[in-house]
Amino acid sequence: MNPLCNLIASDTWVPATWNEYLSALDDPAHVKSKGYYSNGRMRLEMQLSVGFDHSTNHSVISLAVNLYSILKAIAFKELDNCSFRKPGYVEFQPDLAYYVGTKATAIPNGTDIVNLEEYPVPDLVVEVAKSSLLDDRTVKRVLYEEVGIAEYWIVKVETGEVLAYQMSDRGSQRIDVSLIFPGLEIATLDQALQRSRNQDQSQVGAWLMAQFQPVGNG
Repeated sequence: MNPLCNLIASDTWVPATWNEYLSALDDPAHVKSKGYYSNGRMRLEMQLSVGFDHSTNHSVISLAVNLYSILKAIAFKELDNCSFRKPGYVEFQPDLAYYVGTKATAIPNGTDIVNLEEYPVPDLVVEVAKSSLLDDRTVKRVLYEEVGIAEYWIVKVETGEVLAYQMSDRGSQRIDVSLIFPGLEIATLDQALQRSRNQDQSQVGAWLMAQFQPVGNG
């Protein structure tokens, strides 16, 4: 058994070489874990405990972005729990990732883990945070700044709100309107998450469409 298994199972960052990280990923005990590696440390997040609230928030954000992009004719590609890797240096597996505009077709069919030495980083990554909120706001935010992600959203499951950041290698700042999906207000995402607590997705989707395509006066 990999000697790091006991530490890894607690969803913490632990010092590791790249080869130790790959070995941990290959361990049968972590076959369903999400992998992260940055600055000589790794974190494997156990996925067996993902619950109803996390899954609901995940699906509502996906629904909102999909509806907005389709209605506004924005080219995009959504990736769900996809792994992105720069071999020897970094790996991340966000809950959702988006390529937008001309990058929407950047990744060809047949690709497994996205090699960042061959393909661009996503324009937007999303982490749905319940137990991982502190890590998502700190270590992962720095990771995404360093690899060149343009925009980062953290979905706070407990409160039903989205923290959205415009990213740069010198830091990041909160935004109220998406830059990757121009005109998409973060407050609308918050309201959709709140509505999902007592409405089904058809109802939430209908409300979102009304926000994205308001009835004109003419």
